[in-house]
Amino acid sequence: MTGKLTWLPTTKKEVERLGWDELDVILFSGDAYIDHPSFGVAVIGRTLEAEGLRVAIVPQPDWHGDFRDFKKLGRPRLFFGISPGCMDSMVNKYTANKRLRSEDAYSPNGRHDMRPEYPTIVYTQILKQLYPDVPVVLGGIEASLRRLTHYDYWKDSLQKCILVPSGGDLLMYGMGEKPMVSLAHLLMEQGREIDVKTFRNLMLRFPQRQTVMLLKEKEIPGGIRPDDIVLHSHEECLKDKRCQSENFRHIEEESNKYNAQRIIQGVDGLYAVVNTPYQPLTQDELDKSFDLPYTRLPHPKYNGKRIPAFDMIKFSVCLHRGCFGGCAFCTISAHQGKFITSRSKESIIREVKAIAAMPDFKGVLSDLGGPSANMYAMHGKNLDICHKCTRPACIHPKVCPNINTDHSQLLDIYRTVDKIPGIKKSFIGSGVRYDLLLHDTGDQRINKINMEYTRELIMHHVSGRLKVAPEHTSEQVLNIMRKPSFKLFYDFKRIFDRINKEAHLKQQIIPYFISSHPGCTAEDMAELAVITKSLDFHLEQVQDFTPTPMTVSTETWYSGYHPYTLEKVFSAKSPKEKLAQRQFFFWYKQEERKNILNELRRMGRNDLIEKLFGKKL
Repeated sequence: MTGKLTWLPTTKKEVERLGWDELDVILFSGDAYIDHPSFGVAVIGRTLEAEGLRVAIVPQPDWHGDFRDFKKLGRPRLFFGISPGCMDSMVNKYTANKRLRSEDAYSPNGRHDMRPEYPTIVYTQILKQLYPDVPVVLGGIEASLRRLTHYDYWKDSLQKCILVPSGGDLLMYGMGEKPMVSLAHLLMEQGREIDVKTFRNLMLRFPQRQTVMLLKEKEIPGGIRPDDIVLHSHEECLKDKRCQSENFRHIEEESNKYNAQRIIQGVDGLYAVVNTPYQPLTQDELDKSFDLPYTRLPHPKYNGKRIPAFDMIKFSVCLHRGCFGGCAFCTISAHQGKFITSRSKESIIREVKAIAAMPDFKGVLSDLGGPSANMYAMHGKNLDICHKCTRPACIHPKVCPNINTDHSQLLDIYRTVDKIPGIKKSFIGSGVRYDLLLHDTGDQRINKINMEYTRELIMHHVSGRLKVAPEHTSEQVLNIMRKPSFKLFYDFKRIFDRINKEAHLKQQIIPYFISSHPGCTAEDMAELAVITKSLDFHLEQVQDFTPTPMTVSTETWYSGYHPYTLEKVFSAKSPKEKLAQRQFFFWYKQEERKNILNELRRMGRNDLIEKLFGKKL
C-alpha cells in the first residue's frame, strides 16, 4: 500500500478536513470501524463513496444519556443507514446457555458495553426520536434475518418483522452493494434533500429489489398478484406453530432461487412486502467491491487497542461469496445465497500483495478461504438447470449431478499465492467440505485433481490443525442437519492420516460437533462419545445448538415440526435436557463421569458404559 491512508470520516472535524459542508449518508455501526472488506459497514461506506456520495460512519455510538453521538454529524441529505454488526448482536453477546461471552470480538479490547442488544432497533428508535423526518434504512445480518416473523431464542417468542419495533423506513436484506447503489442513485436523481414522505413515495413508485417495506394493502405496488407468495400472517403464526413452520419453507426456497418470487406477510394490519432479490454479483462486480480503497486497518481512534475480530482476519483473504451446503443450522445461504461468486485470480493476487506489503506482516497468511473453504469457482454445469432449481442445498441429500466440483482453479490459486515474494506460508483457516473432496464425479480427470487438491491442502496449508465439521455421528441427526454421512468422515480421516504418515507430519484434525440439535437425543450423544473415543478424539470444538433467526433448525426447534415435511421432531430444550446431551462431549473428564454413568444406566445402555470406561465399572 502506498500513499496516505484515509478512512471514511467519523467525526465533525474529520468531515471538515475533507472540505465537506454536508453529508449524503451517515452510517451507524454496532462494530468498531475497521476499514476492511470483511466488515460490512466498511464495504457499504466504500461502495457509496465510489458512487460519488459523501459518507460518514459513526461506530458504536453511545445510546445512553443525551445521544450526542447521534447528533454530532447532524442530518444527512439522503438517509441514515444502520449496520448493526458482522454478527447477530445476541449471538455475539450470549452463549447457547444465555451466558455472557468472555468478550465482544468486534469491540476495542473486547469490551461488552460498546453496543446494545438489538442495535438495529435501539439506534433506529433514537434516530427517529431526534430526526423524525429523515429516512432510516436498515441493513446487515441482524435485520436481514429478521425481515419476517421469526423466532427469537433470547426472548423465547415469535417476533415481528424488525421494521415494526424499530420504526425504520426500509430494510435491505442480503449482501448490500447492489440494492444500496440502486437506492442511492434514485435518491441522488432527485437533486434535493430527502424527507420521509418523499422517500416513501419514491419507494412506492420505484420498488427497490432486495428490500422490505411495511405497507397498507392498497399501497402494495401492483396489488397482491397471483405469483406473489402470501405467507400466514404474524398473528396466525402466534396461534399455530405449524403456520410458522410452513412459512419458513417458502422463505428459504425464495432466498436460494435465481429468480425468486415476491413474499408478502400480514402484520399489525399492514403487510411486510419482501421484494425479489438481485441476482448474485458477477465476478467483475465482486472484484470491484474487494478492490475499493480500503486501508485494511482499524480507524486510528483505536490505536493501542486490540480488536479481536481484526486480529483474526488481518492477514486472511476471502476468495468467494455464497455457500451451497445448505446446512440446516447455518444462516449463510439466507444472507448470501447458495450461488457462488468467485473473485478473479488477479483480484486475489492484488490483495495478497497488499497484505505482503504491510509493515507488520511476517509472511504467513492465516486463511485463503470463504464461507466454505473449497467452493471457489464451483457452479452448475448447465446454468439453465440452476436457474430453475428450488433446492436449498446442492450437496444434500446427495451431491447434485449438475454441480461442478473441480478443485483445479483453487489449487492454482494456492500455488500462485505461495510463489508471491514475501509469502512464506498460506494456511486454510475456513472449514473444508470433505464431502466435495471425496465425491466421485464420474470423471476420472476431476477425481484425480480433487485428490491432488486434498494432498496439497494437507501437506502445505494446514497450520498443524485442520478444521472440519462433521457436526454429529448419528445418521438421523445428520440428515436433519443436511450434513453428509459420518462414513465420509472416516474416509477423510484415513486419507488425512495416511498423507501425514507418508510426509512425516504430525498434524491433527479438529472436528466440530453440535449437541441438542433438533432430532438429537441423549442416547445419540452417548453413541457420539463412543464413536469419537474410538477415533482417539478428546473433543474441544463443541457447542450446544443455538437457535438463530431464519434457519431450518431454528424453526424446527421452535415449532416442533420440520418445515419441509411437517413431521414432528424432538428437541432438547430445558437446561437439564441440554446438559444431559452436552456432558457426553467430555466423557474423558473425571468430574463428568458420575453423571454420565447415571445417564447411561437410566437409558439401559450398559454396553456403552463398557465402551467408554472399560469393564471394571
